[in-house]
Amino acid sequence: MKFFVDTAEVAEIRSLAEAGLVDGVTTNPSLIAKAGRPMAEVIREICSITPGPVSAEVTAIEYEQMLAEGRHLREIAPNVAVKVPLTEAGLRTCRALSAEGTLVNVTLCFSPAQALLAAKAGATFISPFVGRLDDIATDGMRLIEDIVKIYRNYPHLKTEVLVASIRHPLHLIEAAKLGAEVATLPPAVIRQLLKHPLTDRGLEAFLADWRKSGQSIL
Repeated sequence: MKFFVDTAEVAEIRSLAEAGLVDGVTTNPSLIAKAGRPMAEVIREICSITPGPVSAEVTAIEYEQMLAEGRHLREIAPNVAVKVPLTEAGLRTCRALSAEGTLVNVTLCFSPAQALLAAKAGATFISPFVGRLDDIATDGMRLIEDIVKIYRNYPHLKTEVLVASIRHPLHLIEAAKLGAEVATLPPAVIRQLLKHPLTDRGLEAFLADWRKSGQSIL
């Protein structure tokens, strides 16, 4: 499973990349706004940190403007994936950009039917939002299960399932068990994956014994 980091904070991305935990990055207008820097500058710097796909999202809602924004964003760096919403205009843009060889991430997916449409439009990635479904008392992981099953029924569909709106480690584990190709996680959730009380206790015991020995490795 590929790990994408869901942030526009360059320092966080760089730190996680140094640990080998970054296969790509996803951003959105909200995350870019929080970064407090020009969008192109932020995306360009992120793309220099990771060779994997870096999603940069359009803000237009009409097809012609959306397509123009997508073509502009892909010029920032070769590994930019243009992110478009799951609307009719978004799917038209997806089809046009995909035909031109551009990576496209179709976002804000909340149903299997939407995911099937995105795949038919040539999406590189489909981003179903599990956390937001959980927020309205709907099983977000059931959506992942359905999309993965549908895509596997039709091997000619090459769209990868990019699980988004992950709120906690269990979302990630369940997505991995279902066979989703990618998960995009906030940095805090990635760091939560490291935590286990037995790891902490074991390390404390090893270090305590080492201190008692009076030895030093260096």
